Amino acid sequence: MPRRSRALGLLLTLLLTGGGISQAAPAAAGTLGTRASAKPTSECQGDWLPATPTSTQVMSGEVQFLDLPPVKIGKTINWRWSPYKNRSWDMVFASLRWVGRLVADYETSGEDRYLKRATELVKSWVESNPRGGSRASAYAWAEHPIALRAPVLVCLSKHVKASWLTRSLGDHARMLSNPALYEKGHNHGLDQDIALLGIGCRTRHKEWADLALRRMSGSAKLAIDSQGALQEQAPRYGIYVHERLKVAMDAIEDCGRKVPSDIQRRWESLESYITHATGPNGFMVPIGDGGADVKPAGFKHPKKTVEVFRAGYVFGRTAWDKPESAFYSIRFGPGLKFHGHEDHMGVTYYAQGHDVLVEAGFHSYEQTPYRYWTISPEAHNVPVVVGRPFRGRTATSLVRSSVKDDRQSYKLTDKAYGVSRNRSVLVNHDEDLMAVLDTVPSGARARSHWHLDPSLTPVSTSGGQIVVKDKSGWKATLVQLAMPSCKPVSGQSVVRGRTSPYQGWVSPSYMRKVPASVVTSPATGSLLTIVVPGTDKPDVTCSGTRVTVTTSTGDASFQAGASGTLS
Repeated sequence: MPRRSRALGLLLTLLLTGGGISQAAPAAAGTLGTRASAKPTSECQGDWLPATPTSTQVMSGEVQFLDLPPVKIGKTINWRWSPYKNRSWDMVFASLRWVGRLVADYETSGEDRYLKRATELVKSWVESNPRGGSRASAYAWAEHPIALRAPVLVCLSKHVKASWLTRSLGDHARMLSNPALYEKGHNHGLDQDIALLGIGCRTRHKEWADLALRRMSGSAKLAIDSQGALQEQAPRYGIYVHERLKVAMDAIEDCGRKVPSDIQRRWESLESYITHATGPNGFMVPIGDGGADVKPAGFKHPKKTVEVFRAGYVFGRTAWDKPESAFYSIRFGPGLKFHGHEDHMGVTYYAQGHDVLVEAGFHSYEQTPYRYWTISPEAHNVPVVVGRPFRGRTATSLVRSSVKDDRQSYKLTDKAYGVSRNRSVLVNHDEDLMAVLDTVPSGARARSHWHLDPSLTPVSTSGGQIVVKDKSGWKATLVQLAMPSCKPVSGQSVVRGRTSPYQGWVSPSYMRKVPASVVTSPATGSLLTIVVPGTDKPDVTCSGTRVTVTTSTGDASFQAGASGTLS
């Protein structure tokens, strides 16, 4: 979202009578329907979705949301229309934020036809969607569209005075004030607070403004922990909340109030979380409901190259500002909530300028079998215990961590399958490699899934080594060894683009999926997987618990202890 512009001046209240609508008359000079532009107001400038259609498109009767093709809505709107049967499209349509664009452009261009059309559209929506009425569209009074639509009404009320608009503002405020609808500690709740604050300040209803500010402070402390990690389990929402908190702080000041220090601190702390979750290629790692095409901009990175967030993330890299830097992520922490996936113990790995291990990613919020698969453990780089039911929303503990400049190691454990599931991860930086040791108790067996970047294709799967390469000829190798014997494990399967059941897909952007190879190991009680980038001939030897790997740049050694730890 673009940063909200500061108020550039106050607009005089327009005097209206009865239930009619009064608009400023066109200036004497200029073309018909155009007057000198109004002073931009803080209520109208900046707080609109970047994907909303332009005023020219809306005036032509065309709207386009998300990455879906544009549609013609016509002069008379059917507010129940759902051309794509897409939940996100329907929500944005009902939010009316695209109508707000018209008023914002009216202020800067002086095109009275923009204000007239915006008034027609909002009045049509109000008349077609009475609160509590059976005629209302499915998303009309859902909690998030209410929060996103209210600022549009506040903006319009700066230029139009009408009884129907005043009543609708009151209806929105009463819904926003309803504690049963409030999404505390969630980005929806923040949008609700911004909306209620806006109505309260615009109508001089102190109780509404006070409630919004009080809730906003408490919710920010729940949503963002002291390390700056967002609790929604999808790092890309950190960008959204960061931008929305900026909107909130500007709105608080525009209302003549002081920004609470807690809100300011939590807003600032998000920056570290966002940058740590951003890879050397500039894109955020697509954990949870986060697209693989999200590219943050304008955030300063911290000095530390590795950060362990108590909320359930490890992010590490070789160095900042180097595209060839190695980068990895690990998931643990509280059970699934909000925008999370069942990805605990999942890892990603980027090295030598190439994505190697990736997430299946975020496709959409549509309730489809594919969406449900992307949330499941099988869509992530995790061990799955064979023959035991998965217990969703299980927490995973980080029980050990060692962070050094040239090497980091971690150990995680949980009982997501009713027995102890353990994973140790080691990342070496002088000679790039990632080692992962998965263990389950005697009598249990687990198989691990390894989702490869779509650009990588397996060229060899023998002797416990899976060699992959891309079109440029760059290669990487997965080596799998039974432990503690350290013998090569064969029998891996490679799946690409399967639909029944789903496996072998990656979503590079919204509503898209492309085939990608997934390596699934045979079921075993203890399995060591070593990812060696840059070579198709890594030499692996064992001497007791010491494992030595010849990488593309030299030898690297580590300990694979009998207790299931790597160091």
